[in-house]
Amino acid sequence: MRYAIVIEKAAGNFSAYVPDLPGCIATGTTVEEAAKEIKEAIAFHLEGMREDGITPPVPKSQVEYVEVAA
Repeated sequence: MRYAIVIEKAAGNFSAYVPDLPGCIATGTTVEEAAKEIKEAIAFHLEGMREDGITPPVPKSQVEYVEVAA
């Protein structure tokens, strides 16, 4: 499956979350580290859902960029 992730700059690091998996979050000192950590968090989150007998949700979120005049 392919889930959209959001990585945001926080006070002293970067935080990442998955809109389609509430509660699935990770942090890192760099964007790259946050991306690596959220990938591991997604795998762990999905494994836990399956162990609990919950079918993981089908990814539905989309990410788009728009340009606006500054």
